[in-house]
Amino acid sequence: VDWGQLDYLVIDMPPGTGDVQLSISQNIPITGAVIISTPQDVALLDARKGTEMFRKVHVPLKMKWVSQEFSPCLEKVLGLVQNMSVFRCPKCEHETHIFGADGVRDLAKTLGLDVLGISGLRLHMFGVFNTGDIPLHVNIRETCDSGQPVVISQPQSDAAKAYLKIAVEIVRRLPAPPA
Repeated sequence: VDWGQLDYLVIDMPPGTGDVQLSISQNIPITGAVIISTPQDVALLDARKGTEMFRKVHVPLKMKWVSQEFSPCLEKVLGLVQNMSVFRCPKCEHETHIFGADGVRDLAKTLGLDVLGISGLRLHMFGVFNTGDIPLHVNIRETCDSGQPVVISQPQSDAAKAYLKIAVEIVRRLPAPPA
């Protein structure tokens, strides 16, 4: 496929380290990878394997110091994103971490990576700041199913703000597109 001149091309891949990931990393110059996972243990295993695979095939991350001796390593994994981390009841706004709360943050710490989108979303019920994780919310599904993603149909929603904050952080970590 000839996509023409693009600023960015995002490829959504299935979890794991199968043929799709290997073929893409071997045949397409990849500027960076973002690993997205829900916070439960079984999903985190795939996220860890995916991160390790991208590191082995030298998918770029950014320059990071990964040990006490400050050994530089080129990173193509730009960071991790925690998806479907919290469900907020639309009636009472009570929050439940259905799949767990901190799985991706714990994995990021273990792997020496950042969680993208940390901080900035106000929790309506408590007036405190959320982590920027992508929430589990029916509006995200409904708006995507209707062809109008939440960032377009509800740009002031917490979900849209979380997506936009993550997108801005990804762009900040990538080299500038050619003029």
